[in-house]
Amino acid sequence: MIIATAGHIDHGKTLLVKALTGTDADRLPEEKKRGMTLDLGFAYTNLEDGTRLGFIDVPGHERLVHNMLAGVTGIDCALLVIAADDGPMPQTREHLAILDLLGVSQGLVALTKIDRVPEERVHEVRDEIELLLADSSLSGTSIFPVSAVTNTGIDELAQQISALSREIGITAESGNFRLGIDRMFTVAGAGLVVTGTAFSGQVTREDRLWIAGFDTQARVRGIHANNAKSETGRAGDRLAINLAGIDRDDIARGDWLVADQALGLYKKLDVSLRVIADARRPLRHWTPVHVHVGAKNVTGRVAVLGAETIEPGQSGLAQLVLDEALGACANDRFVIRDQSAQMTLGGGHVIDLFPPRRGRARADRLAMLSALDSPSHEGALKAALALSETGVSLDAFLATRNLTNNETQNIITGSDAVVAGESADRLALSPAAWDARRSEFLAALDGFHSANPDRLGPASAQLRRSLGRYVPEALFDGLVTALIADATINSDGMLLHRPEHQPGLTGDDAEHWQLVLPMLEETPEAPPVIHDLASTTGLTVGAAMKTLRQAVRMGMAVQIAGNRFFTPGALRAHANVFEKMIATEGEVGVSDFRKTAGIGRNLAVEVLEYFDRVKLSQRDGNIRHQVKSVEDVFGTAPDS
Repeated sequence: MIIATAGHIDHGKTLLVKALTGTDADRLPEEKKRGMTLDLGFAYTNLEDGTRLGFIDVPGHERLVHNMLAGVTGIDCALLVIAADDGPMPQTREHLAILDLLGVSQGLVALTKIDRVPEERVHEVRDEIELLLADSSLSGTSIFPVSAVTNTGIDELAQQISALSREIGITAESGNFRLGIDRMFTVAGAGLVVTGTAFSGQVTREDRLWIAGFDTQARVRGIHANNAKSETGRAGDRLAINLAGIDRDDIARGDWLVADQALGLYKKLDVSLRVIADARRPLRHWTPVHVHVGAKNVTGRVAVLGAETIEPGQSGLAQLVLDEALGACANDRFVIRDQSAQMTLGGGHVIDLFPPRRGRARADRLAMLSALDSPSHEGALKAALALSETGVSLDAFLATRNLTNNETQNIITGSDAVVAGESADRLALSPAAWDARRSEFLAALDGFHSANPDRLGPASAQLRRSLGRYVPEALFDGLVTALIADATINSDGMLLHRPEHQPGLTGDDAEHWQLVLPMLEETPEAPPVIHDLASTTGLTVGAAMKTLRQAVRMGMAVQIAGNRFFTPGALRAHANVFEKMIATEGEVGVSDFRKTAGIGRNLAVEVLEYFDRVKLSQRDGNIRHQVKSVEDVFGTAPDS
């Protein structure tokens, strides 16, 4: 269990930690010289049952609140320290407000320096403390009169801390591993070490980790969990991790060490924000602030959503627009302080990391934020799906929630979500929304067939534009893939149509086609260009082009370039060659494809560029990777 001290300067926090653990948490020479804590200090002790306690000693000076915030984020328990001679002081109140904003509900109060005052003063200050705590997250917390000088009450406080550790139990290890870095240093013979509190997941020696937002990978050489050598570390632990493969200059206080490279940095956070009750004035829209998340402190502004202000003691939706990107996940706690960093204004928790570019305060967006504002991942996804007609970005949801692959699958299954699209474009829809979009798709396709009986069908882009509403490309592609898979529609790679809709050529086009088709089939892998085809058949170029374009509309031919047409079967054969090469080589280059397909280089380029357009492939420099299967693009083979 990790415990952080809190309280006004010179109220005895460091001396109390030493009395409880035997360790002086002031580690810096300047702290020794000045007799005050300037940065985070750490001390550890073992309970009789083997439980290891970690204490984070935070500074109490008003100018060092940013260091205090770095220490109390992610803790299990707070030890609020109040001196009997002074009683509650300004930093006592601010530290308590910060603990309240961070949602710290487990804690104890140490009423220190009782050896300096008469007993009636102790009772008087106790009453003040109870009144102070009444409206905070630590309401009802036990108060222990102690003296670190005479050791009075220390044993009783230690026993209560021991009992509280059993009550709090082990922190859940869900989510990918994520550590908020608050210190970095090098050790001779070992190299770089970073320390911080693990917010989620578990880490093991030899794991590969990233600094959130950067591509550099680091290897875990060693782990100390709660100041003891360990093979693993887990959520809730105070960890020191020895890293290889990364330099000291690549890391700063406030960075996140993560197991999932999808966890990035963000400059806009949609949040639930509460203004402290004793704020001097309402929090106005676009107020400049300092934002504290984990051990990071950046400047920015508060965009109040759906209102102009948030009144003292009240909560509202807001967007934090930051001057510097930082790492965060849903339900992470934050605190905002005023522009001069002298006064705490409020705080809350993160809801979403991927706000829309426009319309952040629209009614539908506010409704979506309210739906997403749930500690339950499955509950948040279900509520969001119920509001979305065209899908929720699944990968954005997963990154915001820091979900593992197993957790993701369980949540998708539990929410009955239908997943459309691939990779980073995946969308999740409710079954009702999926069925509605499917019906609209088929109605639009049937409408096209009715209005154009002489054409095979529309191109994908044309049909998507005709749907009467904005449909994301990932959703449209997901519908196409699903409808082809269950034989509800067919595709020749470009045109979509019902299987039973088979128009034919008429008039001159029918006669000309009888001349053109044998030429296309004579060398199907490399059909002649339009001018050669016209010369051989005796048709004019214009007549041949007219017939071929009509054949394309009927799905009887496919135009891959300005002067080149294929039969659908011949083009599908090239697609099969491409897919087989992918299966064996993993990638396809123009030269290898040309040799395997038995065609010239120029034609190979034209065929591969066509595959790019219909999303069978994707070009990456001089090579191509497969995006969709041949069946997804061209439909089920005629003989299958």
